[in-house]
Amino acid sequence: MKISIVTIVRNNVSQIGETMDSVLNQNYSDLEYIVIDGGSTDGTVAEIEKRRDRLGGFVSEPDNGIYDAMNKGIDRSTGDLIGIINSGDYYYPGAFDIVSKSFAGRDLDNSIFWGDVNYEKLGRIKGFRSRNRFRGAFAPHPSMFVPRRVYERIGIYDTSFKLLGDYDFMYRAVNKFGLEVIYVPELIAFYREGGLSDRNIVACLRDELRVKLKYGQSPLKAKSEYFLKLIKNLPRIQLAKK
Repeated sequence: MKISIVTIVRNNVSQIGETMDSVLNQNYSDLEYIVIDGGSTDGTVAEIEKRRDRLGGFVSEPDNGIYDAMNKGIDRSTGDLIGIINSGDYYYPGAFDIVSKSFAGRDLDNSIFWGDVNYEKLGRIKGFRSRNRFRGAFAPHPSMFVPRRVYERIGIYDTSFKLLGDYDFMYRAVNKFGLEVIYVPELIAFYREGGLSDRNIVACLRDELRVKLKYGQSPLKAKSEYFLKLIKNLPRIQLAKK
């Protein structure tokens, strides 16, 4: 089963190499690796070029945000399965073997995979939490693998979202289209905290509310949860402002 991996990056010269090596050193035989750079000026491109001969595609140009960059990578992918790992994050050894075996015999028009993710500060996070499906974050993006045919059927990332386009896609996939969830309790990826979403908590909560309303949740329930989460996250919000 061919796996395509997409990495998006902009000005992250100190971490892009670790991310790329975690993909290229998987020893997976049928791999396509595509890197989408947003026009870096800090030496990131030079780091990518060191590994250029092992890439299936490389673009370095300005984009319209992280989800536009992800969509560029998906559009260029030819694999049966597509995974997205952002610069700074990385895969654990053996991750692709776990994913490919999990999809064996599954309907590639109607399934989606998640494994566990090790968050830098929070520790291990379960890959799929069904009780949170309508409440908020219920799956970690770095461990998600999507059949290319699913993207073709239900759509790619909504670029009108600047922070939670991945949540919009997951919500759509699971709650609107009812995809079969393949969850394997194995560590797939490491997520480095402190990125764009971690620095913009209020904007993320607004995006979350927008997703819920977009797909028909009760406005009263969705807005009540939004305000409760604002209160709960006040310490983090204050810290992010410093």
